[in-house]
Amino acid sequence: MTSLNPVRVLKQEAEEEKAETARLSSFVGAIAVGDLVKSTLGPKGMDKILVSMGRNEGQVEITNDGATILKSIGVDNPAAKILVDMSRVQDDEVGDGTTSVTVLAAELLREAEKLVAQKIHPQTIIAGWRRATQVAQEALLRNALDNSANSEKFKEDLLNIARTTLSSKILSQHKEHFAKLAVDAVLRLKGSGDLSAIQIIKKKGGCLEDSFLDEGFLLDKKIGQHQPKKIEKARILIANTPMDTDKIKVFGSKVKVDSMSKIADIELAEKEKMKDKVNKILKHKCNVFINRQLIYNYPEQLFADAGIMAIEHADFDGVERLALVTGGEILSTFDEPEKAKLGHCDLIEEIMIGEDTLLRFSGVALGEACSIVIRGATQQIIDEAERSLHDALCVLATTVRETKVVFGGGCSEMLMACAVNAEAAKTPGKEAVAMESFAFALQMLPTTISDNAGYDSAQLISQLRAEHTCGNNTSGLDMEFGRVGCMKKLGVTESFIVKQQMLLSASEAAEMILRVDNIIRAAPRKRVADRGRC
Repeated sequence: MTSLNPVRVLKQEAEEEKAETARLSSFVGAIAVGDLVKSTLGPKGMDKILVSMGRNEGQVEITNDGATILKSIGVDNPAAKILVDMSRVQDDEVGDGTTSVTVLAAELLREAEKLVAQKIHPQTIIAGWRRATQVAQEALLRNALDNSANSEKFKEDLLNIARTTLSSKILSQHKEHFAKLAVDAVLRLKGSGDLSAIQIIKKKGGCLEDSFLDEGFLLDKKIGQHQPKKIEKARILIANTPMDTDKIKVFGSKVKVDSMSKIADIELAEKEKMKDKVNKILKHKCNVFINRQLIYNYPEQLFADAGIMAIEHADFDGVERLALVTGGEILSTFDEPEKAKLGHCDLIEEIMIGEDTLLRFSGVALGEACSIVIRGATQQIIDEAERSLHDALCVLATTVRETKVVFGGGCSEMLMACAVNAEAAKTPGKEAVAMESFAFALQMLPTTISDNAGYDSAQLISQLRAEHTCGNNTSGLDMEFGRVGCMKKLGVTESFIVKQQMLLSASEAAEMILRVDNIIRAAPRKRVADRGRC
């Protein structure tokens, strides 16, 4: 006879959420993440203070960068984790739009929650969203501009994109200065888009306006004692090698001696090993030696006697970038000088920034290499300025590769929303309702921008919708005066790729979460008694 008791398939402590419960849990988590970063959106968005715990306890970060905020918070909800990962991908791919993509995905799920409550099946909603995404993308592409054929207009587009990107950051008060810095740095790359050729150095002191672009490579290190402070026509050997001795490490080994002279013999043998390694390095006929690891006093003295500039403990990122810009290779052994590839530059000299001494490498092999030095009153200001500038550089590098641009200030979102609404009016069935909800979610982005600035969003959004319905496709929100204005005249421009990536990522993530009808959490692994054996 069959038992009517429920059969438990999962392990004892495993958890399962089914159907509406699972869907509601996903919606709540994703919407909560969207609401968390929503207030940072737009040129008048607010900042968040992030206080670290654990190893970096007490460390404070102040930022309005969506990716940084979401990366720093620990989330337990699976749907929330999907939005956090999506924001990180947006940051890696195009560098900006991390907050917009999170808010759009959350608003789509907020609308989906209402539609599911009206007994519309998730697959019907997804079908409507897919059609809406296609229509929105086509509308965006139709209204994109491409001025790459005219270098003057394209440079002005890049400056406008940099100003627009920086206007929602801490650098908004100095956006003209930093926009010029970012555009000059990216144009030096000559279309390669290789941002690793741009070094960003942070130095406390002065103010943000004191930041500058240096047409060379800067290394935040000092030259060894009694060594040349200036080298022309430098031949640079870049290494990652221990300079004390290449020891064979034997676990638990000890050396016993019966007199002090034996210790002196061991030290002398170590010195000879160091000298042999220095002689091998000198055979490469370099006049500058840069090591990732420490050099120590005795080898430093030998380099000074040979008239070679030696720089120790250069951080790994600095060494990698230095090898790239000087055209050298990082070596760890020195037995074959004829096969070694040295780096070259015209001049190495010391410069002062504030109270610190740095090394400048001028005339490097990679001609587009440059350094941006950021100055500021506190470490938090400098860190946030670096994040803002990094976003601007990423967007500009993306725009140089894909030269189409669109208008910002909520113009593109309203343009897409109107196109989706027009298509929904021609679409029969429940899919039309899903398309209208997609259009409403798109309109929530300019609504949020307006709300964050303290303006009457209902009035502004209705005016903006009316302008676009009448065919004024360049209309957007002028947040300086709280009115609808022409984005073309105001120069509020954004990269087409950033907008397209935001649209596609948000719709795909929302679709993935909407498909969920079951959440299964594995049972935690139990601790077992330690048997004392490996």
